[in-house]
Amino acid sequence: MSRLLPLEPDKLSPDQRRVYDAIASGPRGSVRGPFVALMHVPELTDRIQHLGEYLRYGTCFPPRLSEFAILITARHYTCQYEWQAHEPHALKGGLAPSIIDAIKERRRPDDMQPDEIAVFDFTTELLRNGKISDVAYERAVQAFGTRGAVELGALIGYYIMIGMTLLAHEVALPPGKTPPLK
Repeated sequence: MSRLLPLEPDKLSPDQRRVYDAIASGPRGSVRGPFVALMHVPELTDRIQHLGEYLRYGTCFPPRLSEFAILITARHYTCQYEWQAHEPHALKGGLAPSIIDAIKERRRPDDMQPDEIAVFDFTTELLRNGKISDVAYERAVQAFGTRGAVELGALIGYYIMIGMTLLAHEVALPPGKTPPLK
């Protein structure tokens, strides 16, 4: 059960309504998950949703790789909502089920492609150590360029923020969903 009462769309303030409508009419298609909690502060929600839209849909990464980094981040914090929301996108984007299973089980996946190794090492080192080795950093730059390394760091940071929002407010899973992570 969420710590926050859901906002009723017909009782939103004008600022909340503007942001709500922007999210619902954008690529997300609806207001759910972290945005239900964030809508209590519409200006913050608006800024966050624009950043998230760019990081999710506008970076140099195909969904297979961006969703991979998101799943690694969700697993690191055992963020149930984030995992259940992004696992289908990872599968649809072409990430191998065996890689998803390995992340779920907190182990290094076998048989990763070179670009997946670059994302895995960059993301896991940043989350685990708070820094990235020169080898992992250079691998990411070689695979994605400086732009990609910057975008990957920002993507991880964004999903840490989203995960913390979900966890702090105990945002509930959608009805009928069971926690996917142990």
